[in-house]
Amino acid sequence: MPTLKKTTLALALAGATLATTAQANEVEVLHWWTSGGEARAANVLKELMEAEGYGWQDFAVAGGGGETAMTVLKSRAMSGNPPSAAQIKGPEIQEWGELGLLGDLSEVADAEGWDELLPEVVADVMRYDGEYVAVPVNVHRVNWLWANPEVLEAAGVEMPTTLDELFEAGEAIREAGFVPLAHGGQSWQDATVFESVVLGGQGSEFYQQALVELDPEALGGEQMIDALEDFKRMRELMDEGMSGRDWNVATAMVIQGLPDSSSWAIGQRGIHRGGTNRWRRLPVCGSAGHRRCVYLQYR
Repeated sequence: MPTLKKTTLALALAGATLATTAQANEVEVLHWWTSGGEARAANVLKELMEAEGYGWQDFAVAGGGGETAMTVLKSRAMSGNPPSAAQIKGPEIQEWGELGLLGDLSEVADAEGWDELLPEVVADVMRYDGEYVAVPVNVHRVNWLWANPEVLEAAGVEMPTTLDELFEAGEAIREAGFVPLAHGGQSWQDATVFESVVLGGQGSEFYQQALVELDPEALGGEQMIDALEDFKRMRELMDEGMSGRDWNVATAMVIQGLPDSSSWAIGQRGIHRGGTNRWRRLPVCGSAGHRRCVYLQYR
């Protein structure tokens, strides 16, 4: 719809927009969408901007979790030369707002009815001090588990529905000559796997208490110890070369027949396979019925 197109374009122009003196029709955009599928997505925004008469000055900083990009952004901001727009993760928007570096998008938001377009839970993240300062361009689910069905068949295992079944299947997959769990040993990837382990093994109520509300008793209790033990067991399913591996490389391992845990893998699979409609999904690891369930994907 035209309204949604304009809203998406508004993000490219001003979402998480930093106060700057950039030339009127030239917009420098800092982002970390550099892998195949991500670059295609960024190019769509670029084309939309150009169609509106704006120039896109690409400032891409490689690094799936955006840590390097944020380091560069902080350096630019401290030197008084921030980019026109930047890709910023939701919680960090509030921190940048406190520094007074984000532009006020209220006029655009009111004109295009963002309050009606965006779910309140999303709109709250996009506002600082009651005013819109950013617009969402994508939404991730951090708790997906993808698998190659040919590997499962070769190992003689079914789709696991609990963590225990996952560990059991992993051993069979290793014995069949495959890497059970393709993973990139980077801090942000480790964190997403840990979240999924907590939810799948300990349930949504504990997940909410420990990782959302940061309840001290939950964080220091027996369930957290159990979750950490499960997380340690996950490491045993990974290969020795996983340290520092980028997420798209882990995704390629799955595609090539080695089983990744990310929603952003969807677009990357489109690059390799020419589409994603060959993959189906089932909830696994004890999370069926939960909004943040873990999924095992297969073609």
